[in-house]
Amino acid sequence: MLEICFILTVTMLCLYVYLSSHEHEIRLKKRLKTYVGETQPNSNSEKKRNDQSLKKKIDYFRDKGTDFYSKNISSDKEEKLEKSLLQMGNPWGITSVEFHLYLTIFRISLPIVLGIFGSIIGLKLNGIVFLIIAGILASILLPIVYIKSKIKNRYAKALKELPDFIDLLTVSLEAGLGFDLAMNKVVSKTNGILSAEFHTCLEEVRLGKSRREAFLGLKERLKFDSMISLINSILQAEKLGMSMVQIFRIKSQEERGKRRQRAEEAAMKVPVKILFPLVFFIFPCLFIVLLAPALLGLMNGFGK
Repeated sequence: MLEICFILTVTMLCLYVYLSSHEHEIRLKKRLKTYVGETQPNSNSEKKRNDQSLKKKIDYFRDKGTDFYSKNISSDKEEKLEKSLLQMGNPWGITSVEFHLYLTIFRISLPIVLGIFGSIIGLKLNGIVFLIIAGILASILLPIVYIKSKIKNRYAKALKELPDFIDLLTVSLEAGLGFDLAMNKVVSKTNGILSAEFHTCLEEVRLGKSRREAFLGLKERLKFDSMISLINSILQAEKLGMSMVQIFRIKSQEERGKRRQRAEEAAMKVPVKILFPLVFFIFPCLFIVLLAPALLGLMNGFGK
Protein backbone atom coordinates (compact mmCIF):
# COMPACT_ATOMS: atom_id res chain seq x y z
CA MET A 1 0.00 0.00 0.00
CA LEU A 2 2.84 2.40 0.82
CA GLU A 3 4.50 1.63 -2.52
CA ILE A 4 1.28 2.43 -4.38
CA CYS A 5 0.86 5.73 -2.52
CA PHE A 6 4.48 6.63 -3.23
CA ILE A 7 4.15 5.84 -6.94
CA LEU A 8 0.91 7.84 -7.17
CA THR A 9 2.45 10.83 -5.39
CA VAL A 10 5.52 10.83 -7.63
CA THR A 11 3.32 10.58 -10.74
CA MET A 12 1.17 13.54 -9.68
CA LEU A 13 4.21 15.63 -8.80
CA CYS A 14 5.82 14.92 -12.18
CA LEU A 15 2.59 15.91 -13.95
CA TYR A 16 2.32 19.15 -11.98
CA VAL A 17 5.98 20.05 -12.60
CA TYR A 18 5.54 19.39 -16.33
CA LEU A 19 2.45 21.62 -16.59
CA SER A 20 4.03 24.40 -14.54
CA SER A 21 7.30 24.40 -16.50
CA HIS A 22 5.64 24.41 -19.94
CA GLU A 23 2.94 26.99 -19.20
CA HIS A 24 5.09 30.03 -20.01
CA GLU A 25 6.44 28.36 -23.16
CA ILE A 26 2.93 27.56 -24.42
CA ARG A 27 1.75 31.13 -23.87
CA LEU A 28 4.84 32.57 -25.55
CA LYS A 29 4.51 30.34 -28.62
CA LYS A 30 0.83 31.21 -28.96
CA ARG A 31 1.54 34.94 -28.78
CA LEU A 32 4.38 34.68 -31.31
CA LYS A 33 2.15 32.71 -33.65
CA THR A 34 -0.59 35.32 -33.30
CA TYR A 35 1.57 38.36 -34.01
CA VAL A 36 4.43 37.21 -36.23
CA GLY A 37 3.37 33.78 -37.49
CA GLU A 38 5.84 30.93 -37.61
CA THR A 39 9.13 32.11 -36.10
CA GLN A 40 11.57 29.63 -37.63
CA PRO A 41 10.68 28.08 -41.01
CA ASN A 42 11.87 24.52 -41.38
CA SER A 43 14.34 23.89 -44.16
CA ASN A 44 13.18 20.30 -44.63
CA SER A 45 10.02 20.58 -46.72
CA GLU A 46 8.93 16.97 -46.16
CA LYS A 47 9.14 17.31 -42.40
CA LYS A 48 7.29 20.59 -42.65
CA ARG A 49 4.47 18.99 -44.63
CA ASN A 50 4.22 16.15 -42.10
CA ASP A 51 4.06 18.63 -39.25
CA GLN A 52 1.38 20.62 -41.03
CA SER A 53 -0.70 17.50 -41.74
CA LEU A 54 -0.40 16.40 -38.12
CA LYS A 55 -1.38 19.89 -36.99
CA LYS A 56 -4.40 19.84 -39.29
CA LYS A 57 -5.52 16.51 -37.83
CA ILE A 58 -5.11 17.78 -34.28
CA ASP A 59 -6.99 20.98 -35.14
CA TYR A 60 -9.74 18.93 -36.82
CA PHE A 61 -10.35 16.74 -33.75
CA ARG A 62 -10.09 19.74 -31.46
CA ASP A 63 -12.66 21.66 -33.51
CA LYS A 64 -14.99 18.64 -33.47
CA GLY A 65 -14.69 18.33 -29.71
CA THR A 66 -15.14 22.07 -29.28
CA ASP A 67 -18.31 22.02 -31.39
CA PHE A 68 -19.66 19.10 -29.36
CA TYR A 69 -19.01 20.81 -26.04
CA SER A 70 -20.31 24.18 -27.22
CA LYS A 71 -23.64 22.52 -28.00
CA ASN A 72 -23.91 20.49 -24.79
CA ILE A 73 -22.31 22.64 -22.09
CA SER A 74 -24.67 24.85 -20.09
CA SER A 75 -24.30 28.61 -20.31
CA ASP A 76 -24.04 29.03 -16.52
CA LYS A 77 -21.24 26.49 -16.29
CA GLU A 78 -19.44 28.07 -19.22
CA GLU A 79 -19.76 31.55 -17.72
CA LYS A 80 -18.46 30.36 -14.35
CA LEU A 81 -15.46 28.66 -15.94
CA GLU A 82 -14.78 31.69 -18.15
CA LYS A 83 -14.70 33.86 -15.03
CA SER A 84 -12.26 31.45 -13.36
CA LEU A 85 -10.00 31.51 -16.42
CA LEU A 86 -9.99 35.32 -16.40
CA GLN A 87 -9.13 35.32 -12.69
CA MET A 88 -6.26 32.92 -13.46
CA GLY A 89 -5.01 35.28 -16.15
CA ASN A 90 -5.99 32.82 -18.89
CA PRO A 91 -2.64 30.99 -18.69
CA TRP A 92 -2.85 29.10 -22.02
CA GLY A 93 -5.07 31.50 -23.91
CA ILE A 94 -7.88 28.94 -24.26
CA THR A 95 -11.63 29.34 -24.07
CA SER A 96 -13.87 27.68 -21.53
CA VAL A 97 -15.11 25.13 -24.10
CA GLU A 98 -11.54 24.14 -25.00
CA PHE A 99 -10.72 23.85 -21.31
CA HIS A 100 -13.66 21.45 -20.85
CA LEU A 101 -12.41 19.42 -23.81
CA TYR A 102 -8.88 19.13 -22.41
CA LEU A 103 -10.28 18.41 -18.95
CA THR A 104 -12.34 15.51 -20.30
CA ILE A 105 -9.30 14.08 -22.08
CA PHE A 106 -7.29 14.39 -18.86
CA ARG A 107 -10.01 12.71 -16.78
CA ILE A 108 -10.23 9.80 -19.20
CA SER A 109 -6.51 9.32 -19.84
CA LEU A 110 -5.16 9.59 -16.27
CA PRO A 111 -6.97 6.50 -14.85
CA ILE A 112 -6.09 4.51 -18.00
CA VAL A 113 -2.42 5.48 -17.77
CA LEU A 114 -2.27 4.61 -14.07
CA GLY A 115 -3.99 1.26 -14.71
CA ILE A 116 -1.48 0.42 -17.48
CA PHE A 117 1.37 1.54 -15.22
CA GLY A 118 0.11 -0.71 -12.42
CA SER A 119 -0.07 -3.69 -14.76
CA ILE A 120 3.46 -2.99 -16.06
CA ILE A 121 5.03 -2.97 -12.59
CA GLY A 122 3.26 -6.23 -11.78
CA LEU A 123 0.58 -5.19 -9.31
CA LYS A 124 -2.29 -7.50 -8.53
CA LEU A 125 -5.88 -6.77 -9.54
CA ASN A 126 -6.66 -4.99 -6.27
CA GLY A 127 -3.67 -2.69 -6.71
CA ILE A 128 -4.61 -1.87 -10.31
CA VAL A 129 -8.21 -1.12 -9.27
CA PHE A 130 -6.90 1.09 -6.47
CA LEU A 131 -4.70 3.01 -8.93
CA ILE A 132 -7.63 3.49 -11.32
CA ILE A 133 -9.88 4.79 -8.53
CA ALA A 134 -7.09 7.06 -7.30
CA GLY A 135 -6.63 8.33 -10.87
CA ILE A 136 -10.34 9.11 -11.17
CA LEU A 137 -10.30 11.04 -7.87
CA ALA A 138 -7.08 12.84 -8.82
CA SER A 139 -8.45 13.79 -12.25
CA ILE A 140 -11.45 15.38 -10.53
CA LEU A 141 -9.60 17.13 -7.70
CA LEU A 142 -6.35 18.22 -9.39
CA PRO A 143 -7.92 20.72 -11.85
CA ILE A 144 -9.91 22.31 -9.02
CA VAL A 145 -6.80 22.59 -6.84
CA TYR A 146 -4.78 23.93 -9.76
CA ILE A 147 -7.34 26.64 -10.61
CA LYS A 148 -7.64 27.76 -6.99
CA SER A 149 -3.86 27.84 -6.47
CA LYS A 150 -3.33 29.83 -9.68
CA ILE A 151 -5.99 32.37 -8.69
CA LYS A 152 -4.55 32.64 -5.17
CA ASN A 153 -0.98 33.14 -6.41
CA ARG A 154 -2.12 35.72 -8.94
CA TYR A 155 -4.04 37.65 -6.28
CA ALA A 156 -0.99 37.55 -3.99
CA LYS A 157 1.27 38.98 -6.71
CA ALA A 158 -1.26 41.69 -7.56
CA LEU A 159 -1.62 42.60 -3.86
CA LYS A 160 2.16 42.91 -3.59
CA GLU A 161 2.26 45.27 -6.60
CA LEU A 162 -0.69 47.40 -5.48
CA PRO A 163 1.00 49.97 -3.12
CA ASP A 164 3.74 50.87 -5.62
CA PHE A 165 1.22 51.06 -8.47
CA ILE A 166 -1.01 53.43 -6.47
CA ASP A 167 2.03 55.57 -5.57
CA LEU A 168 2.95 55.97 -9.24
CA LEU A 169 -0.64 56.89 -10.10
CA THR A 170 -0.69 59.43 -7.27
CA VAL A 171 2.55 61.07 -8.43
CA SER A 172 1.27 61.22 -12.02
CA LEU A 173 -2.00 62.80 -10.95
CA GLU A 174 -0.23 65.31 -8.72
CA ALA A 175 1.95 66.26 -11.71
CA GLY A 176 -1.19 67.49 -13.47
CA LEU A 177 -2.11 64.58 -15.75
CA GLY A 178 -5.68 63.45 -16.20
CA PHE A 179 -6.78 60.11 -14.79
CA ASP A 180 -6.79 58.19 -18.08
CA LEU A 181 -3.51 59.75 -19.22
CA ALA A 182 -1.88 59.08 -15.83
CA MET A 183 -3.02 55.47 -15.90
CA ASN A 184 -1.75 55.06 -19.47
CA LYS A 185 1.62 56.51 -18.44
CA VAL A 186 1.98 54.20 -15.44
CA VAL A 187 0.89 51.15 -17.44
CA SER A 188 3.44 51.88 -20.18
CA LYS A 189 6.30 52.25 -17.66
CA THR A 190 5.56 49.24 -15.43
CA ASN A 191 5.20 45.48 -15.78
CA GLY A 192 3.16 42.96 -13.86
CA ILE A 193 -0.38 41.79 -13.27
CA LEU A 194 -1.83 45.19 -12.38
CA SER A 195 -0.21 46.83 -15.40
CA ALA A 196 -1.70 44.19 -17.73
CA GLU A 197 -5.16 44.42 -16.15
CA PHE A 198 -5.31 48.22 -16.23
CA HIS A 199 -4.08 48.12 -19.83
CA THR A 200 -7.00 45.82 -20.64
CA CYS A 201 -9.29 48.25 -18.85
CA LEU A 202 -8.00 51.18 -20.93
CA GLU A 203 -8.38 49.21 -24.16
CA GLU A 204 -11.99 48.39 -23.28
CA VAL A 205 -12.69 52.09 -22.69
CA ARG A 206 -11.13 52.95 -26.07
CA LEU A 207 -13.31 50.32 -27.76
CA GLY A 208 -16.50 51.92 -26.48
CA LYS A 209 -17.15 50.61 -22.99
CA SER A 210 -17.91 53.07 -20.26
CA ARG A 211 -15.31 53.54 -17.58
CA ARG A 212 -17.67 52.11 -14.98
CA GLU A 213 -18.20 48.88 -16.95
CA ALA A 214 -14.46 48.52 -17.57
CA PHE A 215 -13.65 48.93 -13.89
CA LEU A 216 -16.41 46.54 -12.86
CA GLY A 217 -14.88 43.95 -15.21
CA LEU A 218 -11.49 44.61 -13.62
CA LYS A 219 -13.01 44.07 -10.19
CA GLU A 220 -14.33 40.68 -11.34
CA ARG A 221 -10.92 39.62 -12.66
CA LEU A 222 -9.03 40.71 -9.52
CA LYS A 223 -11.50 39.84 -6.81
CA PHE A 224 -9.66 40.50 -3.55
CA ASP A 225 -10.50 42.99 -0.80
CA SER A 226 -7.91 45.71 -1.48
CA MET A 227 -8.66 45.82 -5.20
CA ILE A 228 -12.41 45.82 -4.65
CA SER A 229 -12.02 48.72 -2.21
CA LEU A 230 -9.86 50.66 -4.68
CA ILE A 231 -12.27 50.18 -7.60
CA ASN A 232 -15.25 51.14 -5.45
CA SER A 233 -13.44 54.29 -4.33
CA ILE A 234 -12.62 55.24 -7.94
CA LEU A 235 -16.21 54.70 -9.09
CA GLN A 236 -17.60 56.63 -6.12
CA ALA A 237 -15.18 59.52 -6.67
CA GLU A 238 -16.13 59.66 -10.35
CA LYS A 239 -19.82 59.62 -9.51
CA LEU A 240 -19.61 62.33 -6.84
CA GLY A 241 -17.01 64.47 -8.62
CA MET A 242 -14.35 64.09 -5.92
CA SER A 243 -10.63 64.67 -6.45
CA MET A 244 -8.84 61.53 -7.68
CA VAL A 245 -5.55 62.76 -6.20
CA GLN A 246 -6.96 62.79 -2.69
CA ILE A 247 -8.52 59.34 -3.13
CA PHE A 248 -5.26 57.79 -4.36
CA ARG A 249 -3.20 59.53 -1.67
CA ILE A 250 -5.42 58.05 1.06
CA LYS A 251 -5.40 54.63 -0.61
CA SER A 252 -1.62 54.71 -0.92
CA GLN A 253 -1.16 55.32 2.80
CA GLU A 254 -3.77 52.70 3.62
CA GLU A 255 -2.19 50.01 1.41
CA ARG A 256 1.29 50.67 2.74
CA GLY A 257 -0.04 50.33 6.27
CA LYS A 258 -1.71 47.05 5.35
CA ARG A 259 1.50 45.77 3.76
CA ARG A 260 3.41 46.61 6.94
CA GLN A 261 0.79 44.75 8.98
CA ARG A 262 1.05 41.70 6.69
CA ALA A 263 4.85 41.73 7.09
CA GLU A 264 4.54 41.92 10.88
CA GLU A 265 1.99 39.10 10.84
CA ALA A 266 4.29 36.93 8.74
CA ALA A 267 7.19 37.69 11.10
CA MET A 268 5.07 36.64 14.09
CA LYS A 269 4.32 33.30 12.41
CA VAL A 270 8.00 32.46 11.88
CA PRO A 271 8.69 31.10 15.43
CA VAL A 272 5.70 28.76 15.15
CA LYS A 273 6.72 27.54 11.69
CA ILE A 274 10.35 26.99 12.68
CA LEU A 275 9.30 24.87 15.66
CA PHE A 276 8.53 21.79 13.53
CA PRO A 277 11.93 21.49 11.79
CA LEU A 278 13.61 22.17 15.13
CA VAL A 279 11.75 19.37 16.89
CA PHE A 280 11.86 16.76 14.13
CA PHE A 281 15.24 17.42 12.46
CA ILE A 282 17.62 19.64 14.46
CA PHE A 283 17.01 18.51 18.05
CA PRO A 284 17.49 14.77 17.30
CA CYS A 285 20.83 15.52 15.61
CA LEU A 286 21.94 17.60 18.60
CA PHE A 287 20.95 14.85 21.00
CA ILE A 288 22.91 12.31 18.97
CA VAL A 289 26.02 14.50 18.88
CA LEU A 290 25.88 15.44 22.57
CA LEU A 291 24.63 12.25 24.20
CA ALA A 292 26.15 9.55 21.97
CA PRO A 293 29.73 9.87 23.40
CA ALA A 294 28.39 9.74 26.97
CA LEU A 295 26.26 6.70 26.22
CA LEU A 296 29.18 4.94 24.51
CA GLY A 297 31.38 5.69 27.52
CA LEU A 298 28.78 4.29 29.91
CA MET A 299 28.36 1.16 27.80
CA ASN A 300 32.13 0.60 27.72
CA GLY A 301 32.34 1.17 31.48
CA PHE A 302 29.59 -1.35 32.18
CA GLY A 303 31.25 -3.80 29.77
CA LYS A 304 34.45 -3.79 31.81
